[in-house]
Amino acid sequence: MCGIAGIYYPRSPKPVDPARVAAMADAQAHRGPDAAGVWTAQGVGLGHRRLAIIDLTEAGAQPMLTPDEQLAVSYNGEIYNFQEVRAELEAMGAQFRSNSDTEVLLHGWRAWGPSMLSRLNGMFAFALYDAERRSLFLARDRFGVKPLHYAELSDGAVTFASELKGLLAHPLFRRAADFRAVEDFLGLGYVPDDASLVAGVKKLPAAHFLLIERGKPVPQPVRWWDADFSRRATGKLRDLEAELVARMRAAVASRMIADVPLGAFLSGGVDSSAVVAMMAETSKNAVKTCSIGFDEADHDETSYARLIAQRFATEHRERTVAPDDFALIDTLVGAFDEPFADASALATYRVCELAREHVTVALSGDGADEAFAGYRRYKFFAAEERVRGLLPQGLRGAVFGTLGRLYPKADWAPRPFRAKTTLLALAEGGEFAYPKAVGVTTPEQRMRLYSADAVRALDGHRAERRYTDTMRQAPARDALDRAQYADLQHWLPGDILNKVDRTSMAVSLEAREPLLDYKLVEFAATLPPSLRIRGGQGKWILKKAMEPYLPREVLYRPKMGFVTPVSAWFRKALAGEAEALGRSPVLTGTGWFDTAAIAKLAEDHRAGRAEHGRTLWQLLMLERSLARLFG
Repeated sequence: MCGIAGIYYPRSPKPVDPARVAAMADAQAHRGPDAAGVWTAQGVGLGHRRLAIIDLTEAGAQPMLTPDEQLAVSYNGEIYNFQEVRAELEAMGAQFRSNSDTEVLLHGWRAWGPSMLSRLNGMFAFALYDAERRSLFLARDRFGVKPLHYAELSDGAVTFASELKGLLAHPLFRRAADFRAVEDFLGLGYVPDDASLVAGVKKLPAAHFLLIERGKPVPQPVRWWDADFSRRATGKLRDLEAELVARMRAAVASRMIADVPLGAFLSGGVDSSAVVAMMAETSKNAVKTCSIGFDEADHDETSYARLIAQRFATEHRERTVAPDDFALIDTLVGAFDEPFADASALATYRVCELAREHVTVALSGDGADEAFAGYRRYKFFAAEERVRGLLPQGLRGAVFGTLGRLYPKADWAPRPFRAKTTLLALAEGGEFAYPKAVGVTTPEQRMRLYSADAVRALDGHRAERRYTDTMRQAPARDALDRAQYADLQHWLPGDILNKVDRTSMAVSLEAREPLLDYKLVEFAATLPPSLRIRGGQGKWILKKAMEPYLPREVLYRPKMGFVTPVSAWFRKALAGEAEALGRSPVLTGTGWFDTAAIAKLAEDHRAGRAEHGRTLWQLLMLERSLARLFG
């Protein structure tokens, strides 16, 4: 796991200053504290910060070159099947000088070019320079586990880096804010992969590559893989369960290869518990596990984590933190660069911090909710789609739309009485309703916060539109397929994997997600919806398959997750911060917001007249990020 950076001149081979490449790489030193490297040639420079995981010797150092120095690569990630790919390349005559997975990329490119990506099972973002072709090849893994940003500068250079802060370290980079990304952030809770708060910055999308050749314009990225929900698996349930367990076992085993101490996050939920169960089968030694708990029982899951730790005799460590751990706000703002509103990042940072005290690599359970339909919103959405199917669209809009407009808004009430949102959702098509269910603030709420000039500047742009378009074009059979496919494209890389990458890398920890093994996800996408959700249970087949391994009180308890009580904070400890948002010189200076509307939002929340905790948290994160990025 590492940080990469570089400069490439596609028009003419201008000289590259090694100091500039080094500065870009060193801005990401937390991603690779073990070593640093810079390589330059006419028109190109690659930088690297190394977190040594496989082949800790100098032979694994980067940037790595072929003996003839015609190929050079700077790479962030892990290729879990590198030994298999290496054997194939050696059979073709390739000679290896190291035991690292990095070298597989060099020989793989020479043998297969861009098509080598389909042979790789891993998480990665890398830049490979080919002197003979005079080209730079940028690539990102299937799900976007590892990030990659790039931008074109005024002198004709294309710069790239793992994190935004790497690009900003280049002296020619000019910082200007893009308000459309603010709309995306307030709508979704994160700045998605097709946007950036800093104008001119692009993110290479998950499962895409970019091949830039000297003398040619910079092209659009090319998709090299996609999930397919249009096929259906057949067979007996017990056979599908057995295949699921076999694929999980293989995925976990492949991610336990490391030359440094390795462990696992253990929350006590189904996903992390399943990973630990598979690790215990594979490991000769006790698995190292870690958990964090909260000092409020409603938020604490450590009793379930201890149950799993005892069952598999793990070497378990845990730490209790207060749920009001908002002292990390500025740390997180620095780690993410762009605003990020998922408040569970505080808890994720703390568990990464605990893990790093004892291991360098930690396996997580991330990805199962998206692959196997574990989120509650999938269950609600599937039920809504069944209701929509009972009435013609025009009649449905008239009936549910009228009821929704008449029903009072009651965010404070128990869930069964908060029907306004559901009724309005039923009046819309699923591809319009689901994006609002997965988002944070509604379009109507955002329009009330924006200034008139800001609304005009958006020119109709809406954060939810990318979700709607994706669901319409999804390779899918039904509504649940389309929702999961859209989440794999947007929510997973934008929120979940972004959160895990930034918080783990902030403490120089490598996190691996075995439940996002692409072969496992491709299998999950073929499962009939009735095996993903049944009897109100999400991840139904996963839970059934794990019954021989995990206790029922873990498998079938209500999903909790990391809960951060931001609403309570803004009525108590952070009430002053909320009140200050309405007169923030940072937000006021943008001209984007109606500050009186923000002030009323904060006052209504503090007084208990309305529930605006998540929106206030977004505005606070936005304010801090704008101040850090633009001063």
